[in-house]
Amino acid sequence: MTKTQGYVLGQSERAARRLEIQDAHFAEASERLLDELALQPHDRVVELGCGPGGFSRRILRRLGDDGVLVGVDSSPSLLAQASSLMTGLGPAKFEPVLADLAQMGAWLDGADVVVGRAVLHHVPMVEFVLGRLRAALRPATRVGFLEPDFRTLLARLACLESTDRPEWSPLRVWAIAINQLYQASRLSPDVGAILARTLEYAGYRLVRGAWSECSSDQLMIENMLMFYDEVRDRLQSLGILTAQEVEEQQRLLRVLPTESLPAVWGIHGVACES
Repeated sequence: MTKTQGYVLGQSERAARRLEIQDAHFAEASERLLDELALQPHDRVVELGCGPGGFSRRILRRLGDDGVLVGVDSSPSLLAQASSLMTGLGPAKFEPVLADLAQMGAWLDGADVVVGRAVLHHVPMVEFVLGRLRAALRPATRVGFLEPDFRTLLARLACLESTDRPEWSPLRVWAIAINQLYQASRLSPDVGAILARTLEYAGYRLVRGAWSECSSDQLMIENMLMFYDEVRDRLQSLGILTAQEVEEQQRLLRVLPTESLPAVWGIHGVACES
């Protein structure tokens, strides 16, 4: 993550469990992006905001003896978890780097590929960072990002809830809460929606994007419950939800049947070259 803005969500081992769930939700999109970037066994890959290593693991498995994955994050605890997770996964080398990704360090030198998953929406005014990243990369560096979309699907959810599915209200409350939390932290919860255009204006070439819905199942409910656990105090201090309201929303989520639930978020994937 970036030191210029504290990570909005948690960084504990329990938070790492939520990120494992996120990895399961983003599995198909993650592999599709790595296919699009055509990773080679000898590539030097820099991952921005590697966290506890869920996406890193997918990258490392595609690299060979001469491959290197540089995992950049500002959280020592998450980097430690990532380093532990990478042990024994393959012949490639994992290099953890404790750094503010917005500052463009020497860890970018020689990168063949730069990637990031669910990290850009944690960076204030990330458009400036993406522009500076373009200036720092050597020509033809492959670049790819995955960013969640917490807003687009609210339109369908609102329509369904207003007609014949009022029991889906806790999905709406959760989606509004996470959007308001990011906005209160001066972050954009929907940076993925404008990511392709942003990269084009920054001078990246061959920009191509894709969007897909994420499945709604028991893992999604667990993700939501853990989100509330991690940010309960912040939601209350910001006037978004009281502690009692959070408890009630968690209760409603726990009893919500998971069959045929609508998607609550999607994911944008964008690949390009510098």
